[in-house]
Amino acid sequence: MTDWQAIVDQISAVSGRRFQPGKPQAIGGGCINQAVVLGEGAQRVFVKLNRADRLAMFEAEAAGLAEMAATKSIRVPEPLCAGVDRDQAFLALEYIKLGGGRGDAIAAGRQLAEMHRTTRQRFGWDRDNTIGSTPQHNAERDDWVAFWSEQRLGFQLQLAAQNGYCGRLQQRGERLCQGLAALLDHAPPASLLHGDLWGGNIGYAADGEPVIFDPACYYGDREADLAMTELFGGFGGAFRAAYEEAWPLSPGFAVRKQLYNLYHILNHLNLFGGGYLSQAERMIDRLLAELG
Repeated sequence: MTDWQAIVDQISAVSGRRFQPGKPQAIGGGCINQAVVLGEGAQRVFVKLNRADRLAMFEAEAAGLAEMAATKSIRVPEPLCAGVDRDQAFLALEYIKLGGGRGDAIAAGRQLAEMHRTTRQRFGWDRDNTIGSTPQHNAERDDWVAFWSEQRLGFQLQLAAQNGYCGRLQQRGERLCQGLAALLDHAPPASLLHGDLWGGNIGYAADGEPVIFDPACYYGDREADLAMTELFGGFGGAFRAAYEEAWPLSPGFAVRKQLYNLYHILNHLNLFGGGYLSQAERMIDRLLAELG
């Protein structure tokens, strides 16, 4: 059972004023965490809850939000505090009321491109995090091909084997990993990525301002973010056009986006089961056909 007072005390401490929680309001829509809104009016705070052993996941999410906020490019919820209350981990965030309709997709495209201009010398990040509830390893590498092969596709294929998805998926997947250099030959900079940018992780404030949230940040090829915006829909042509006007993509993106989205389909296979197996195998087959 949640001791809201312990969470309220931490929110009060970081905000410097006494926080009045009111009655917790449950928020639906998430499949990984529970979520509630505490407080009223301008004092509202968004709180995520999970098992106590998931604190590191919340701490990494807060660090990712802070990393994106520091770019002063696209709006993200401000992380307030994280901790453990009895048997539950929690993360308290700025509450942003999202509008019911669509917002400024053109601004979203431009602002994401601006965030991607924040770069580092190496691929990865200074901490691991999660993609959904799956561990996401971010040990830094100088070589993007090695990073994607080892810490993205290779890791998901290993998980799939542990989950019983062996045989053809593993054989074809291994062959694909061996041929990655031919598909990833465009020398991308190591850009700051949201990392999990599907349509459910972008919204618009009441004034139309774009807001992105629930990140799985690391530094990598910006095309990995762009690819995921097309995996499940929800962004639209105006978003993509505005992004490309701000920072055009290199030739070959149509093939590379399949490779980047394969990571997420494999993760869905590992999280949600065999309904994603045939899709993953088809994507691998299409990519192997590109290798000839």
